[in-house]
Amino acid sequence: MNSDLDTDTAAARALFQSLEGMEGLSRPEPAAAAKGATRLPGQSALIKLYPGVLVAVTIALASQWLAQHYGAPVMLFALLFGMTFHFLHQEGRCIPGIEFSSKAVLRFGVALLGARITASQILGLGLTPIVTVIVGIGSTIGLGAFLAKRMGLRSSFGVLSGGAVGICGASAALAIASVLPRGKDAERDTILAVVTVTALSTIAMITYPLLTAALHLDHTRAGIFLGGTIHDVAQVVGAGYMISPHTGDVATYVKLLRVTMLLPVVFTIAFVVARMGPGAAGGAKATVPLFLVGFAALVIVNSLGWLAKPVTDAANEISRWCLVTAIAGLGMKTSFKDLMTAGWRPVALMVFETVWIAGVVLVAVEFFT
Repeated sequence: MNSDLDTDTAAARALFQSLEGMEGLSRPEPAAAAKGATRLPGQSALIKLYPGVLVAVTIALASQWLAQHYGAPVMLFALLFGMTFHFLHQEGRCIPGIEFSSKAVLRFGVALLGARITASQILGLGLTPIVTVIVGIGSTIGLGAFLAKRMGLRSSFGVLSGGAVGICGASAALAIASVLPRGKDAERDTILAVVTVTALSTIAMITYPLLTAALHLDHTRAGIFLGGTIHDVAQVVGAGYMISPHTGDVATYVKLLRVTMLLPVVFTIAFVVARMGPGAAGGAKATVPLFLVGFAALVIVNSLGWLAKPVTDAANEISRWCLVTAIAGLGMKTSFKDLMTAGWRPVALMVFETVWIAGVVLVAVEFFT
């Protein structure tokens, strides 16, 4: 006959085993109970993923709170916090959830970016901004791939960094990284690209409005310049409305045009990678990533006016949280030590790419607008 002391001891043991599971330590399954219990569909996957996903979401929440109170980029906070919890990705129960956050949650967040964009917004800009954006993005990615080889870096990092600088900062870096070959330094390169592009975007948000004033650009041309050069959407909005509401509107639409380019750029990279892969000679075919299909479908549906504003607002908010959670997961997969081994060359490359795209857009604004 069990005593109260035995009951309390069993309860305490179960509690400590649960806490160990949250810490990422392995927990043995009760043999007798596990065999006779019936599981709901997907319950095993949920049990396997929830510790790592819960940690990533918690980091995202903390990062958002700090970003709101201190005005720093939320992506940067999520990265740094994630990297401090790198030990959770080295062993234990958190690994599957961290992998899920950095891959599946990321792709879902990128797909939802399509809800921001409509065809009328893009076409309303006119021909010059559209051509400028296409030339700027294409030349920046090409320049990145070219200079990466000359600087002793992998060409894939040049494509990754060029896409991040040219399109939409951290979001583009994550999307492009998801279709690039998975080398041993792939995670480190992605983290490095996100950290650098976020820092450069913050610097640009502060300095570029001063540059437009020094160059005596009117509000429309200033909006085109800011939207065509600053990396992240949030910094574009901040810099544009810092000058005037009209400048902010123009900058936002130009930036959305750059976000639209994420679809053809990522698809092209995925196609090229598939053709160059080990199975290319054997007739392997490039497949369209599902998150790009979702991105394109949302752009089309939103352009047709089938999405109400509350729906698009909710999609944008969910997308933002997914990307921050994915960044936290990606951070947990990377150590400070691995990041420091990259050296100064990747940062120098991204600075040069930033200067390049700023020069391309400035020439277009001064002579063709």
